[in-house]
Amino acid sequence: ADFDAKKKRKVAEIYQALNSDPIDVATLRRMAISEGGLLTDEIRCKVWPKLLSVNTDDLPPLPAREELREDNKDYQQVLLDVRRSLRRFPPGMPDDQREGLQEELIDIILHVLKCNPQLHYYQGYHDIVVTFLLVVGDRLATALVEKLSTHHLRDFMDPTMDNTKHILNYLMPIIDQVNPEVHDFMQSAEVGTIFALSWLITWFGHVLPDFRQVVRLYDFFLACHPLMPIYFAAVIVLHREQEVLDCECDMASVHHLLSQIPQDLPYESLISKAGDLFVLFPPSKLAKEAAQAAQAERTAASTFKDFELASVQERPDTVLRQRFRERPRGEERLRGEERTKSILTKPRTNRFVKLAVMGLTVALGAAALAVVKSALEWAPKFELQIFP
Repeated sequence: ADFDAKKKRKVAEIYQALNSDPIDVATLRRMAISEGGLLTDEIRCKVWPKLLSVNTDDLPPLPAREELREDNKDYQQVLLDVRRSLRRFPPGMPDDQREGLQEELIDIILHVLKCNPQLHYYQGYHDIVVTFLLVVGDRLATALVEKLSTHHLRDFMDPTMDNTKHILNYLMPIIDQVNPEVHDFMQSAEVGTIFALSWLITWFGHVLPDFRQVVRLYDFFLACHPLMPIYFAAVIVLHREQEVLDCECDMASVHHLLSQIPQDLPYESLISKAGDLFVLFPPSKLAKEAAQAAQAERTAASTFKDFELASVQERPDTVLRQRFRERPRGEERLRGEERTKSILTKPRTNRFVKLAVMGLTVALGAAALAVVKSALEWAPKFELQIFP
């Protein structure tokens, strides 16, 4: 009963934000991030366009199917991918209904590519588009996907993989900030970040079996900075710390382990942690480390500015200072001599951060993110800010 009451309150708050003049987008972002996300597809149809600033009053009509498919260089590849996408449709859906949706899916993709010749199709793009199609229908999906493709997904749609690789390069620095031991283990195994590629470029749509989990994540990503999916990827790896460290330290074993996503992830707490990590280690902080693996000693002071942006209830920086004083002085037990050198040559002042981050999850969580979000006033020019 308590859950139902909470849900009712949240629905009321969402509609209040939608009906206010001007629309209260900051509240809608907070609702999309906080526990349970946007709750229903009916609400998503109303809120997703607001999160992407898409005007739903004058959606352009969809072009004729024949026109789109004639002489289209991407048509064959899109057709193949869409035919293979059976498991992305709800089980038990009648064949003719599914086939109709698959044709719509092809149309949406070809339309976006035709209107934006600077965008290049990639395998996995259809996994994102089908999510929008199933939630909001073809006409609105076309408008939302077009906006998303020229903003959040822009880097994946370049002719080369360079920018996508650059975004993957943020994964290890985030892991290093929270858990240097896992980071060093993965470095020793030389596993790289390719295991997370399909997560990133499909917004996890391709790898999660349950559609409800996928749309819950889409609520979160649409409300956040375009790099949030890579923070979420890092949080999944960190959540599996013990499995990773128990694994054979070689590329094949670690890659195999990480590329299988567990079926029972605690999504809400992972979303909250990804939000906290974004607040603690925003992309601007990690940009240098993403570009060059090792960076000089980090001090506690460097994270205070972000905390102040995000301070709710207790001032988080005092928690951080207190944890800093209590942190154990001893160097970690090393796994074998060959790793001693790499660990000792890299300053390890950030060990305390792990304690602090996990302690703050409850205090900060989604609220902090909304604050930071409005403080940053995310703009379409984001690629200029992310990449130094």
